[in-house]
Amino acid sequence: MTTSTDTPDARPAPARDQPDRPPLHTSGGDRRLGAGLVVGGALGLLAAFVLAVEKFRLLTEASYVPTCSINPVLSCGSVMGSPQADAFGFPNPLLGLVGFTTVLVAGAALAGGARLPSWFWAGLQVGVSAGVVFVHWLVQASLYRIGALCPYCMVVWVVVIALFTAVTARNLTATAHRLPPAARPVIAVLHRRQTVVVTVWLLGIATLIAVRFWTFWRTTLG
Repeated sequence: MTTSTDTPDARPAPARDQPDRPPLHTSGGDRRLGAGLVVGGALGLLAAFVLAVEKFRLLTEASYVPTCSINPVLSCGSVMGSPQADAFGFPNPLLGLVGFTTVLVAGAALAGGARLPSWFWAGLQVGVSAGVVFVHWLVQASLYRIGALCPYCMVVWVVVIALFTAVTARNLTATAHRLPPAARPVIAVLHRRQTVVVTVWLLGIATLIAVRFWTFWRTTLG
């Protein structure tokens, strides 16, 4: 007599619906972004620290001439003595000391493999967005109100624009699956061409500077 034994069904269970995942974002990308945040945060922090020292000496030493006061256009003293240099009632470099330290620490954590929560990325996006708006307010003030440029400040401009572009590209990439499909190719291009975006952006500012001070440049270089 033969006995039959029930054998488990070998067919694979139907796959459960999986939620869409970000098409471009990877943890490796966050590590690379972390390294970039470390570099950008360090450069910005250094520039902010130098500006804070220069501002302190300018306030405490009546005859002090800042090291970056080179000529009538490249003149940190003119910029630091303007109302725009204390936009919130205290020296602007203090904002940089806090903001760039935060960026540097976050970058070190990401480069080390940390996975930061979504609320942190939202907060960082708000921070870099506010920073880039503030930087452009300072750009127009330097060009059309103060009539002078601060070399250390311009380092901060470059860093903030680069940080804004990198963080925005990362956050858009990470949330691309929630956006309309038509937006995804644009986000992919932004993700891959961040250097191009930053370069074009900075060339635009450089063009404004060249036009605004064209007479001075022509006289000096001619």
